Amino acid sequence: MFAAQQTPPDPCYDEHRPRRCIPDFVNAAFGNPVEASSTCGSTVPVRYCDVSETLGGGGGNGGICHICDESQPKRRHPASYLTDLNNPNNVTCWRSEPIVSPASASSFPDNVTLTLSLGKKYELTYVSLQFCPRATKPDSIAIYKSMDYGKTWQPFQFYSSQCRKVYGRPNRATITKANEQEALCTDSHRFNGNGGEGGPVASRIAFSTLEGRPSASDFDNSPVLQDWVTATDIKVVFNRLHLPNGFEDDEEDGGIVESHPQQTALKLGEEDNYTKSPHQQQEIENHAAAPLEPVAAASISADSGPNGLVNSFAPTTTTTMSYHYAVSDFAVGGRCKCNGHASKCVLAGRDGQLACDCKHNTAGRDCERCKPFHFDRPWSRATARDSNECKACNCNLHARRCRFNMELYKLSGRLSGGVCLKCRHFTAGRHCHYCKEGYYRDPTKPITHRKACKACDCHPIGASGKTCNQTTGQCPCKDGVTGVTCNRCAKGYQQSRSHIAPCIKIPKISNTQATAGSDEDGGGAGGGRDRDQCGKCRAGTRRLNLNKYCRRDYAILGKVLERETVEDWVKFSMSIQSVYKRARDSRLRRGNTYLWVHMNDLACKCPKVKTNKLYLILGKEKEGNHPGLTASRRSIVIEWKDEWHRRMRRFQHRSRKCK
Repeated sequence: MFAAQQTPPDPCYDEHRPRRCIPDFVNAAFGNPVEASSTCGSTVPVRYCDVSETLGGGGGNGGICHICDESQPKRRHPASYLTDLNNPNNVTCWRSEPIVSPASASSFPDNVTLTLSLGKKYELTYVSLQFCPRATKPDSIAIYKSMDYGKTWQPFQFYSSQCRKVYGRPNRATITKANEQEALCTDSHRFNGNGGEGGPVASRIAFSTLEGRPSASDFDNSPVLQDWVTATDIKVVFNRLHLPNGFEDDEEDGGIVESHPQQTALKLGEEDNYTKSPHQQQEIENHAAAPLEPVAAASISADSGPNGLVNSFAPTTTTTMSYHYAVSDFAVGGRCKCNGHASKCVLAGRDGQLACDCKHNTAGRDCERCKPFHFDRPWSRATARDSNECKACNCNLHARRCRFNMELYKLSGRLSGGVCLKCRHFTAGRHCHYCKEGYYRDPTKPITHRKACKACDCHPIGASGKTCNQTTGQCPCKDGVTGVTCNRCAKGYQQSRSHIAPCIKIPKISNTQATAGSDEDGGGAGGGRDRDQCGKCRAGTRRLNLNKYCRRDYAILGKVLERETVEDWVKFSMSIQSVYKRARDSRLRRGNTYLWVHMNDLACKCPKVKTNKLYLILGKEKEGNHPGLTASRRSIVIEWKDEWHRRMRRFQHRSRKCK
């Protein structure tokens, strides 16, 4: 009992896995409006007649004449009858305005147009026309399609007994992959009783859009045919009637003549030499407006008009008859175009337009694009192998919009091409995956948290910039300033009133027994008290010998790049350019590393280090607890000179004698 009340499974998903889905096959023309360029009785009541067998219509022993009148429901033949319910037991016909005139090509009601609006893009399988019984059939028919709701038109198919003469195309041309979107012309709509050609027009013609097209078997992978079968509107143009028996084409001049052994043929255009008198014209109009009952077509002879009225203006060599087009059913078979992303079309929007019920994160009337924020992969039509579902961009919940980038998509191995736009919560990057300048990552929160990025809050005076380390949050401090936000003076410094140097060294009281400039190091500590505090440091005059070379673990040539204050230490970024000595288990290699120096040693110039300088550094590799190298007072740090390279090679050679 409850199973019947459950929601039916969505055809677009197989256990939550997306798959291709398509709407049901329907008659897209049913109930849709059709515009006809000519409709019988739309202005005044008009007489029309069935075609008798003797006149080539195949309609029985004799034709019957009727009146069509738009003002009377039983005598109406509007274009809406083309797309109503087709009931064989109650055939409703649209009829064009008939013409009662001499039988010549110029007087036929040619170029009558039917325009059908489907209201949406469809992928069509066939276009079918069912002609009314006992009515003259068209000989030349042109079918056009529009993909932009009637703005432009493209030929779809041509029918004619003379394809080259009427449409300038060969009859039954061969279709190849090179011309799969080319409209062809055929005379297949004509047949005789034995199944051959040359007879009257069939009561129904049906144009199959994919028949004979080479890529039809691989339709999913043929954008050419997918475009070929797509249409929003269909236009049918009747260019030429099928002539009654007794009339044939004059191949020499394109005219139509009547074949009677005992009469002289009247060629095309000859009837223009005859004119109607005002009395005759008024008599015909009065007769056409009269409510006449059906009469036998046999009463209409070559010398009489409708209802026995004599056409005294007609030449004796012509046959006067009424001709018109009559169609009972206009059908268009196909599926609502949804590109494999919807199983049905529904009325949507305020204007009630027909649109696909899109799935797979797609959008648009035809599911022809990805819906917003689902641009991580390019849109594509669904196939039997791949549903091509649109994927949401990965913005870590920090953006509401994104765009697609094909270059990034290719570089990722066709996995991801989305680029987030306007990252929020102080994030930045293609996926809003890191903190923007002036903020650093809060390690206690996931990147998807709206407070994952914290402001650096670097002190405006103590910091040399507003950008901090995005991992630790450490701000770049000025000399003598320390703290994560550079908000206090380091040990041995005191605050000044200068914004340029907010922290200066605490002045030392000079020893009276010491004299200024008596520092034996010549450039080390300044006064006597400084010398006592710093001790002996020969940073300026230190020399290197084999004994000192042997007692150190490593000897490298490095360039100091940047400095950063971390509490009581100064961290120098350094690039090692040459390694002259290292222990067997050493990890020293050429490349970037850090050199850590305590601020007190640096203040005493033990060692003396400046940025953008090359230094020869010898020391103990495992000294200190910092990542990289640590320089202390026991380390040898000498500004490099190019001529020392050869000397260092000699030390390398002689170091084999080290004990």
